[in-house]
Amino acid sequence: MTRFVRHDGRKSDDLRPVRITPGFIRSAAGSCLIEVGGTRVVCTASFTPGVPKWRTGQGLGWMTAEYGMLPASTSQRKDRPIGKPDGRSVEIQRIIGRVLRSAVRLDRLGENTIYLDCDVLEADGGTRTAAITGAWVALARAVDSLAGRGLCHREAVSPPVAAISVGMVDGRALLDLDYSEDSTAEVDMNIAMTAGGKYVEIQGSSEGRPFGGSDLEAMLSLARRGIRRLHVLQRQAVRKRIRP
Repeated sequence: MTRFVRHDGRKSDDLRPVRITPGFIRSAAGSCLIEVGGTRVVCTASFTPGVPKWRTGQGLGWMTAEYGMLPASTSQRKDRPIGKPDGRSVEIQRIIGRVLRSAVRLDRLGENTIYLDCDVLEADGGTRTAAITGAWVALARAVDSLAGRGLCHREAVSPPVAAISVGMVDGRALLDLDYSEDSTAEVDMNIAMTAGGKYVEIQGSSEGRPFGGSDLEAMLSLARRGIRRLHVLQRQAVRKRIRP
């Protein structure tokens, strides 16, 4: 039986090469550069005293996210959304914020706000999942730094949350789709999970044909395995010491 090999040499359940460089933006409370194959995203966490008016006086903090793609992040220049919000970016930043809030104890954050900014330098598929994975690292490093200064509780951040894409391409379940695979997938899904194996977000749709329960379980199984590997890399990036 011939082993299935993808166009870049990977097996069905292989991640692309993943590298997380913590402390990439030194002026941020926490940051990293996450590289997943040809996709590169800078993630930063910034701290601001105070919370939105609707949360004032509740003793709870807040966390929100923003996402954007730089003009040269794709082969054709992407316009900056000046004066007109980019609908796709708004959708993705809401997802990032929603997923990462599941990893924050807002009651341990104090009445402070953390902004997560995810800026895509290069896009080759999986930008939103890379942003979620990298944003947790930036968040965890920010909380560690802030707690050391007495600005929040060290337990304000929960164990890792990471995300990965899966899909059905030519009738086969694949993990971590690059752009060429994503653009031809019959089914495309993005899945976020906690280190405890719980699902936080499942987004999926049929692009070419309806899919059955066996296809869904095959994709979920791939996602679980891939995310466990990402959790290991996230923990390593949080622990890594940055040289002055």
